Amino acid sequence: MILNTEGNTTIVTQENATPIELVKKIESSYTKFKNDNIIVNLSSLNKLTLENIIEFLQLSNNHRKAKHSFVIVTDKINLSETPDEIVVVPTLKEAYDIIEMEEMERDLGF
Repeated sequence: MILNTEGNTTIVTQENATPIELVKKIESSYTKFKNDNIIVNLSSLNKLTLENIIEFLQLSNNHRKAKHSFVIVTDKINLSETPDEIVVVPTLKEAYDIIEMEEMERDLGF
């Protein structure tokens, strides 16, 4: 797990562990970046399933309840099949765009 913090956004990049292992690593290190927006970059993983993405659902829900963004980046699954409760985008640029929009919505009280 590689952590890279830019401003109030932490990018978590995973290169070789399974999504289940990554969720456990994020949960164990969560206090380090609990006040940041989180981007989980899974672009380097060769194979992902919808079930792999759903592993992040509880973590995403908890983080979003705390008024922070949680975005997964991957182009390995059909985005139309992902649940609405979790944000999945194909590129890092789109992840930053989502965070920017969500921050504006929070600032406006939506």
